[in-house]
This record gives sequence, structure tokens and C-alpha cells, in this order.
Amino acid sequence: MTALTLSIGGRERQVNPWFFIWIAAIGIAVGFYFLREAAPWAFKYPRGWIIPLRFWITDFVKWLLNGFDLGLFTFKELTRSISWLVEQPYDMVRSLLADGFKEGQGSDAIEVFPRVSWIAAVIIVAMMGHFARDWKLAALGAACFFYLAVFGQWDSAMVTLSSIAIAVPFGVVGGISLGILGFRSPFFRAIISPVLDLMQTVPVFAYLVPILILFGFGPVSAMIATIIYAMPPMVRVTMLALKQVPAEVIEFGRMAGCTTRQMMWKVMIPSAKPTLMVGFNQVVMLSLNMVIIASMIGAGGLGFDVLNALKRLRIGEGIEAGVAITLLAIALDRLSQAIAHKAQPGHEVITRNIWQRHPYLMGAAGLLVVTWGLGVFFPSVQTYPESLHLTTGTFWDGVVKWININFFNQLDGMKNFLLLNAMIPIKRFLLSLPWVVVVGFVTLAGLQLGGWRLGVLVGLLALFIVVVGQWPKSMITVYLCGMAVFIAGCIGIPIGIYAALNDRFHRFIQVVVDTLQTLPSFVYLMPVVMLFRVGDFAALLAVIAYAITPAIRYTDHGIRRVPPHLIEASIAAGCTPLQILWKVRLPMALPEIMLGINQTIMMALSMLVITALVGTRDLGQEVYIALTKADSGRGLVAGLCVAFIAIIADRLINAWSVKRKAELGLD
Repeated sequence: MTALTLSIGGRERQVNPWFFIWIAAIGIAVGFYFLREAAPWAFKYPRGWIIPLRFWITDFVKWLLNGFDLGLFTFKELTRSISWLVEQPYDMVRSLLADGFKEGQGSDAIEVFPRVSWIAAVIIVAMMGHFARDWKLAALGAACFFYLAVFGQWDSAMVTLSSIAIAVPFGVVGGISLGILGFRSPFFRAIISPVLDLMQTVPVFAYLVPILILFGFGPVSAMIATIIYAMPPMVRVTMLALKQVPAEVIEFGRMAGCTTRQMMWKVMIPSAKPTLMVGFNQVVMLSLNMVIIASMIGAGGLGFDVLNALKRLRIGEGIEAGVAITLLAIALDRLSQAIAHKAQPGHEVITRNIWQRHPYLMGAAGLLVVTWGLGVFFPSVQTYPESLHLTTGTFWDGVVKWININFFNQLDGMKNFLLLNAMIPIKRFLLSLPWVVVVGFVTLAGLQLGGWRLGVLVGLLALFIVVVGQWPKSMITVYLCGMAVFIAGCIGIPIGIYAALNDRFHRFIQVVVDTLQTLPSFVYLMPVVMLFRVGDFAALLAVIAYAITPAIRYTDHGIRRVPPHLIEASIAAGCTPLQILWKVRLPMALPEIMLGINQTIMMALSMLVITALVGTRDLGQEVYIALTKADSGRGLVAGLCVAFIAIIADRLINAWSVKRKAELGLD
């Protein structure tokens, strides 16, 4: 839309027509308040107009489970077959790592072969670290697993690791398969892209509801939910990796006479291996992020320990289990990253000696045999002695108790001040807005930033939230998310600026950010609940702590990416360091900073669903209630509303960022 030229005071000035459009829109919004009595439907969507989508979905799932017959087998038999397919390798790995191989069931079961010794597991992890990189990584991996044994978290950690060991291969294989299909078929790629967007924005709880109904309660259902949750990044990475294979490599394969299948598996996949390993790392980390939530439908392991500690308000136990998940995540993350970047070996002389060809593998096999043999005579070799367990639970419980005794008035005063003067007024304001006005404003923003396609998309997504009857809870979600993102930005952006300007602080904050990103989301809930009890304020603090990392990371990255010649030109022009920051660095880095805010919004929305456990009344509560009542329609509709809020924010911010980068002449 071209700018209008107006003559003001004898001078011609260009005015963007969108200025007048927004003035008119605001005038219409104000007019609705004067016509409140005449148009009550604009403020409260009539119950009779609500589309009963949740009931349709619930009835459809019930029909699938009980009435859908494929001829040879029913849909219920199909889901049970899938469960059996996942259960067999899971039982094998769990027996190997956690329970041992037993004959019989229940208390009468007799162990016929022991599980992997804790000593063997620690040393094998160290060997993997040395194979992947060096002794530093070996020491880190061994220290993380040694903590699990010393602090009494070994049994639960091995149950969690068993789930990860099965979920990751299924997620990787499924992701690569779908990614290859998406790479080969533009039609399938056009279909799968919006599906992946939904899968990555729908709250995790929403996955659990239909899976619980279709596959029942237990660790297998939890693993299936984990696989579905962790697969989308692998699909995206596979399509990207295959697209980036150099043209000369493909041409070489054609000259060698490769068939289509050979071209894919012998040329393109090996060439794309480094990028594919990045996707593998993402699957591992997302699977670990899922362990606590999956424990709600029977996964067990460390996730169950954290969830149980949260329910009983035992912060010490919860912190120890949370640290165990974090250390397990750090070990697996560093190992998978090292393997992803490991240099490919050159051509070597192949010997007939298996020890020379596979020294690490044979060393691990020998270690397993030795420790199994020693474990028969020395039980401490097989299982870490309980008498040597350490615990910090009492210490953390004491710290929380001391803070509550000595600083209760100050903490309670701060909470009440923010609630009464900021949170409650903002909440009431958003709930009082006419839904017609909000949908109109969202549509106008899309039209201005991305044209009619974006305007129609975001307008329809906002309208969907209205017509399914979730508007009030969506506004509460927007209020909590908006406040959390605003505060996270006010804290994270200055930290990111300082990190970009100070290399020593940059290295320190990178370690802090990496650690925060590996902490499971439930860990953030425990301290805030202990200090501030349940409610919106506790949820807000947990969301801020969980979602602040992208604001820091993207600000740091954006300022560091400012072209050096612009800095040199500003110095030559005589600008002070403060002027360079405010007039050069920040304006140029603003698109990148806004992408960080976008990621902060995504993380805040995902955390808000979890904070339903501490008493919020937003869409997260709807998803959680649906899980407790096994109401698939209610959970999926609420989950879609959260996803659509995320997609609206994502599309608008990305459109603004692209537009701003074009104006600045950036890539």
C-alpha cells in the first residue's frame, strides 16, 4: 500500500495509509463499548453459536476404538498390535538396564540373568565419550552417571534411559522416512508442513489424551506419545539436509549409474549425515523433555519421581530427581553432539583381528562379562550399596523452610503488589475486550505485515478460538503469556546485550543458558510453589524462568551479527559506545531480537499448559482436565487453541522480521 502525501503547514509529508486504517479500527472498537447493551454478543459469544467440535472429536475417537472394523481386524486390535510392537524391544532393554531378566511374574519372579552393572554402565559411557571426542567428554559422561548411582537415582534413571533407548530409534527412523517422502514429493511436503507446525505447537498434554484412550495406561503409551512429540524436528531436518546435498555429489552419483534407491541411500543420506545427526540430537533432547509429562500415563522413572515430589511438596526429593534428569540430558546431549561432529575415518588397512577393528565394542563386551561375573560374588559391583547413598533433600527442604520463615512477609508483599497492581487489572482488561475487535485487530495486523493471505490465516485462527467456546480461557492464556514474555524480555534482552559486548560474560552466560534449557519444565514449578504457593503468580514466575533463554541467546547472537563495517563507520563518525549501541547495534539486531521474543512466546505457551498443575485457569487447565477425564475432544480442542495462539504470534512476528530485514538490507 503506497504512502499518501499530505500538505501540513506548507510542507508535504508522506503518511502511511495504515495509520488511518488503524485509527478507524480503534474508533470502531471504542464504539462497541458505547453499544455494549445493543450488541452483547460482541462481548460474550452466545452459547448457542458454539460449534460442538470437542463432542464430535470425542465421539469419533470412541467410534474408532469400538466401531471401526477394517475387515481382518478392528482398529482396537491395530492399536494393540502397535503397542505390542513397541513393548517387545522396550521390555528387552528395560530388563537389560533396569530390572534384570526374570522368569515368572510379580513377587514370585526369579532372576535368571542380572542387569548391566552400574560400574560397567559408567565405564561404557566414559568409553563412548572418548570414542566420540576426548577424555574431557569421557569424564563428563562418567561423572553424570556416577551421580545417578551415588544419589540413589540409578534405578529410576535406567527406567527413563530404557524409554529413551526405544523412543529415539523409532523417532529417528520415522522422521527420516517422512522426511525422504517430503523431499521427493512436493504434494506431500505441502501437506506435512502445516501438520508439523501443529505438532510442534500443540501442548504436550494434548498428545496424551487420545493416546491414553487408544493405547491404554502404561509405559508403552508414554513411549508412543514421546515418539510422536519428538519426531517433527527429524522430519524437518531430513528435508533440509537432503535439499542441501551439493549438486556435484548428486551428479557424481548419476554418472556412476546409481538407481533412485541407490542415489538416496548410498549417496545423499551419507552426504547429509552431519545435518541428520543434528536432528538425532533434537530427538534425544525432546524425548528427555517428555519424560516427566509421560510419567502421568505410566512411564515411571525419573519423571514419576519429580511428579510425585511435586504432588507431595517434597522439594528436596524433586530437586534431586530433577538434577538427575538434567545430568542425564547433559550426558546424552554432549555425546550425541560429539558423534554428530565426529570426523569420518579415512581409508585404513582392514585387519582380521576383531580387537583392532572394534576396540571400544570389544572392550565394552569384555567389561560386561567381567562385571556380571564379579557381581555374583560381590553384590556392590552389580548394585551401588544403599548404605553409601548421599542425599541433599534435607538441605533443600531446610533452605525453603528458612526462606519461608524469614522472608514470608517480603515475598507475600511482592506477590500481592504485582497481583493487585498489574496482573489482575491486565487480566480484567483483556477479558473485557470484545472478541470481534480482537479478531479484527489480528486480521488487520496480518494484512499489514504479510498481505491478504496472512491476514485471512490469522483471522480464521482467531475466529476458531471464538466459535469453539474457548475465548475467555484463551484471553487468560494471552494475559499470562504476555506478562511472562514482557518480563522475560525486560530481563533477558539487557543480559543478552551485555553478553554480546563482553566475551567473558558471554562464555559464562552460554553455560547458564545451556543448563537452563536442559532442566525439565516441572523443576521450575517446585521452588515457586514452595515460596509462593499455587496461583497465577507462581505460574508466572515459572514461565519466566523457563522461557527467558531465547531472549538472551537471540539478543546476544543478533548484536554479534551486526556487520563490522557499520560499527567502524559509526566510530569514524565520532559516535560514543552508547550511541553505537542505541543507534546502530540495536536497530540492526532488532529483527533477530524479535525472533528471540517469538521463541520466548512459544516456550511460554508450552510451559503454561504445565502450570495448570499449580492452579491457573487458562487453556492449560482445560488440557489437564481433559487428561484426567480421558476426554480426547476437550483436550484436542484446547490444545488446538493454544497452538493457534502460537501460530498467530509466530506468523506475525516472522512477517514483521522479514519486512524489517528487507528495509535494513539484511539477508
